[in-house]
Amino acid sequence: MTATDILEALAGGLIVSCQAYPGEPMRDPRTMAQIARAAVIGGAAGIRLQGIADIREAADLDVPVVGLWKDGDADVFITPTLGHALAVAEAGADVVALDGTRRPRPDGRTLAETIAALKDAHDVLVMADCGSLDDAIAAEAAGADILGTTLSGYTPERPKSAGPDLELIGQIAARCSRPVVAEGRIHSPADAAAARAAGAHAVCVGTAITHPSTITTWFADAVRAAG
Repeated sequence: MTATDILEALAGGLIVSCQAYPGEPMRDPRTMAQIARAAVIGGAAGIRLQGIADIREAADLDVPVVGLWKDGDADVFITPTLGHALAVAEAGADVVALDGTRRPRPDGRTLAETIAALKDAHDVLVMADCGSLDDAIAAEAAGADILGTTLSGYTPERPKSAGPDLELIGQIAARCSRPVVAEGRIHSPADAAAARAAGAHAVCVGTAITHPSTITTWFADAVRAAG
């Protein structure tokens, strides 16, 4: 798919993030790929996957794959270096998601340098996971193709809201020309619709669809509270 094809495929659609944390029963590439295939059957316009093995396992998907590699315990851990970004692209991701904040990157490269080197090596789009409007403006200037609200509430610039950061979605959509992907704390269809209405090009949902431990906790807590 060309860059235009990818953006058109995602436009107005749902991206499902299929991830499991280390040590969890579902932390297996084959399991994540199966969940991804089920999400596509349900209408997902795109899939977001973490880890090289997971991306490779889902190579047969016929929707755009947003790939990332979480590594390290520093503030910047979402595809933190150029080496990580190159590996994600080589694994088959159509879009490489990386930390799009203005914080220093572990390898010393700027975001612009990372994006330029990645695009020199691979024909991929870049999604910048941002935490603020200033992040998004800087990421767009650095060459990012997609601006995500993934890190809203996880950096000091914005409070962590109970639901999606609708204000930030609207701010980025109004100030930037690149498409916005709303991501983070979207827990219901109503949240997803509100994020889209706020100006998102596409909406990414993870936990509420693909993380059974958390979903079970929501229901178990509600049942106990009602009793």
